[in-house]
Amino acid sequence: MQGLSRPQADPKMTVTIFVILTFIFSSVFWYLLSQTPAIADNTTYLIIYTTAVMWCPTLAAVLTRLYFQRNLKGFGMGINKPIWLLVAVLIPIGAGLLMFGSAWISAIAPFSYEGAAMILSVSFIPAFVIAIVFNLFAAAGEEFGWRGFLVPELARFQNFTVLALVSGGIWTVWHFPLIIFGTYHGGGSLAFSLAVFIPSVMGAGLILAWLRLISGSVWVAVLFHGFWNYFIQQFYPALTQPTEAGEMMLGEFGWFAPALYVILALIFWHYRDMLPKMPADGL
Repeated sequence: MQGLSRPQADPKMTVTIFVILTFIFSSVFWYLLSQTPAIADNTTYLIIYTTAVMWCPTLAAVLTRLYFQRNLKGFGMGINKPIWLLVAVLIPIGAGLLMFGSAWISAIAPFSYEGAAMILSVSFIPAFVIAIVFNLFAAAGEEFGWRGFLVPELARFQNFTVLALVSGGIWTVWHFPLIIFGTYHGGGSLAFSLAVFIPSVMGAGLILAWLRLISGSVWVAVLFHGFWNYFIQQFYPALTQPTEAGEMMLGEFGWFAPALYVILALIFWHYRDMLPKMPADGL
């Protein structure tokens, strides 16, 4: 079987092909999302298109791996250090509690006791499990591509700082069509949505790259991404009374997220020496 393998490809080439394929595949669903009004009758279509676009990075990564390696090794599907799985779950839960808890305490967006009664009911458990599983499934579609493929490929020829900025930058730009032409944005102006979203995703990209490299597993990124999406987009908002000030502060398009992510990213970047040595570190 060794005769079927190819020499290890230039990582700059594999990264380039992966990014091109990701954007080509995604463009189909960016278009469908842009042409589908956000009304109740279209909910099923919007969920399908959104989930499909989130799996485009994985499709691109799989095709790139198969073409250049003729196998699917290197995605980090193992679990070598379980402690990082716990860290990946606790960070988004804790960050969300800090974000929304600050709004509750300051009364910028008061706590919703009606929402709490719903969440604490036994009937909420099946909905909670289904929502978590779905969010992890959708997040996996992105993470097998971004952190399963892109980050380790960049690590073959870049140091951590450049790797984090490049992977975070590609991930950020990939979201732009969803924000500009779709419904993935905040309630304020488009400029405000972009202004808060860019540093948030760049910071998250650095943290996810760090966790992927320290753990050697893509599952830490899947857990972080999936739990962040659920708790920030659904769980904590259900416990919060909507207000205009709260909308500007909370969620992925509020001002709190970029401030928090930048601080967390700087902390993780400070501990970059804990990461495995990369070829470009000595340059």
